[in-house]
Amino acid sequence: PPTVPPPPGPPARGSLSLHRAYLRSPLGVLRLGQLALGAAFWVTVAAHKYEGAAHFALFAAVLVWLLTLALFGLSLLGRWELVPWLGSRWLLTNLVHDLALGVGLYAAATGIMGHKAKQRSFCNLPGYSQHCLYSAYLSASICGGITACLYLFSGLYCLSRRCQDQRDII
Repeated sequence: PPTVPPPPGPPARGSLSLHRAYLRSPLGVLRLGQLALGAAFWVTVAAHKYEGAAHFALFAAVLVWLLTLALFGLSLLGRWELVPWLGSRWLLTNLVHDLALGVGLYAAATGIMGHKAKQRSFCNLPGYSQHCLYSAYLSASICGGITACLYLFSGLYCLSRRCQDQRDII
């Protein structure tokens, strides 16, 4: 009997390589800063005793950091088309992530940590002998504020590209 050839396999994908143009673009540089300062924020909070609303601040920071890491990885490898529905709208996806999640959640987390630092400001006095979380909360608040600004800048960068009818992130 005649043999039937097997059906063709999926198209071969190119080897993984770094999208160097993305690393040199303003968005790539901003993403690196967001990842570094975002990690500094949540590591500072997680390394110290925290309670109450700081749980939300830590959750928000880690959530946005993980999503940013995913966006950065997919963009760096040039594989955003692998993401269903969002891959075809990658610039819009980055824009919404930066302005809604990045700025919104980091601004809230910064406010929470700033409020907690203000509540602990009494222990910053010389001669206070108890363990003081003031400097940790203040450091986290500063890192969060700078990170929120970086998300605002990257969101405005994506918005300007979108307004110029460009569809790509670089």
